Amino acid sequence: MQMITDKEFKRLSKYVKINYGINLTEKKKAMVMGRLRNVLQQKNFNSFSEYFDYVIADKSGEAAITLINKITTNHTFFMREPDHFEYFNKTVLPYWSSILKDEKDLRVWSAGCSSGEEPYTLAMIMADYFGAKKHLWDTRILATDISMEIIEKAVSGVYSCENVETLPEEWIKKYFKKLDSLNYVISDNIKNDVIFRIFNLMNPRFPFKKKFHAIFCRNVMIYFDEKTKMELVNRFYEFTEPGGYLFIGHSESLNRQETKYKYIMPAVYRKE
Repeated sequence: MQMITDKEFKRLSKYVKINYGINLTEKKKAMVMGRLRNVLQQKNFNSFSEYFDYVIADKSGEAAITLINKITTNHTFFMREPDHFEYFNKTVLPYWSSILKDEKDLRVWSAGCSSGEEPYTLAMIMADYFGAKKHLWDTRILATDISMEIIEKAVSGVYSCENVETLPEEWIKKYFKKLDSLNYVISDNIKNDVIFRIFNLMNPRFPFKKKFHAIFCRNVMIYFDEKTKMELVNRFYEFTEPGGYLFIGHSESLNRQETKYKYIMPAVYRKE
């Protein structure tokens, strides 16, 4: 059984921090070792150093993607932190629908979208909100994540019966189709409202041509140290429209002295 040495863990942690912003503290050492051990066995590596050399040498990037898939926890579910969705429905949408009544282009980014529950929920909220006038609006949501594996799951739009039971019954009837006895699949009209892309939030420059009216980056920055988090938040601010909102996870917080966003309510901030 391969064990990861302190030197190997420091080397791996430094690589992940520099390239992906993820802060692997000493407390995560056992978790990292447990999640990567089967990869070492499958590839017949004798040590974590051999495996790490392989990751660095792989110019395709697939080895690095596998590494990130293994050490990040993509745990999410529909209607997670529901007060955010209620605020989005009751406050954010009425505000922007009045401001954007002429151009009808509402831009929302789900950053760190995991397996798709968050952006699909936002799409269903907007479908309900705009109703018969929905076709007049461009409300497509950009949904990004660093993990190719989790993006592929999100694109499939397949969720277990247990997974969707937290949703309103009328949504299940309106926006899902029964795939089999155990699973549902998101309807095409909701699927088409979400654009999934692989994207590393540590990119020093964001490639977007337009700014967003709302950005959701919830329970992603728990992996980042304070410096990395604030650098990312500053980039979010740059790509937020004046009057736009940033939603973060309830387990996260921003230093109000270091961010230009105005605090609105727990885990909700606004660019004024």
